[in-house]
Amino acid sequence: MSKSAKGRLMLAAVAALTAAVLVATAGAGSRDKQRGGAESASAKLRNADGRTVGRVKLRENRRATVRVNVRARGLQPGFHGFHIHESGVCEAPSKSSEGETGDFLSAGGHFKRGAQEHGEHAGDMPPLFVRRNGRTRATFLIDSYRVRELTKGDGSAIMIHAGRDNAGNIPDRYVSSESGKPGPDEDTLATGDSGDRVACGVARSRR
Repeated sequence: MSKSAKGRLMLAAVAALTAAVLVATAGAGSRDKQRGGAESASAKLRNADGRTVGRVKLRENRRATVRVNVRARGLQPGFHGFHIHESGVCEAPSKSSEGETGDFLSAGGHFKRGAQEHGEHAGDMPPLFVRRNGRTRATFLIDSYRVRELTKGDGSAIMIHAGRDNAGNIPDRYVSSESGKPGPDEDTLATGDSGDRVACGVARSRR
C-alpha cells in the first residue's frame, strides 16, 4: 500500500472516531438535560410545635413515575398513615372547612381526583413504619400523581398521621358507628382512620 493510501486510511479512521465521540457526547448531554429538566419537589416536615422532624423529596423519572424519598424522626413507633393533602398550608392549630379545630387541618382533605374514596385517592401513599428509636426511612415509586400537580396553584401538603392507615378496608361484618349499617363509615372513607396529623410539610418545586 502506498504512503498516500495509508494516509487517506488513517484520516478516515480519525474522522470516524471523531464522529463517534461527538455522537456519544451529544447523547450524554441530551440525557443530562433530560435528568436536569425532570420535575422535582421537596417538603420539610414539621410537627405541631414547629420543629423540623423530617424531609420528603419527590422526583419524576422517565417512566412517568415519581420517586419518593422520606426520612423522619421523633415519631411514635409503629405504622403511620402517609398522604398528600389538597392544600399547601401547614398551620397548627387551625380550623377545617367544617369548623373543627386541630393541628394542620388547614391542609384540607386528601389529594384526589373526582369522587375517589380512601384507598384510591391519588394522594394515598404506602404507610410509614417507625422503628423503636422513633425514626423512619422509606423510598418507593408511585404513579398516581405527577409532581407538577402538587406544586401548582396553592400547592399541596405532605402529611404523617398519628395512627395506622386501614386504606378503607373494613369488611362488611363490621358495623358503622355512624349509620349502624355494615361497612365503613364516612371517616374511614375519607381518611382511613389514620387519626391526628402529627407532621406536615408544603411541597415546593426544586427547579
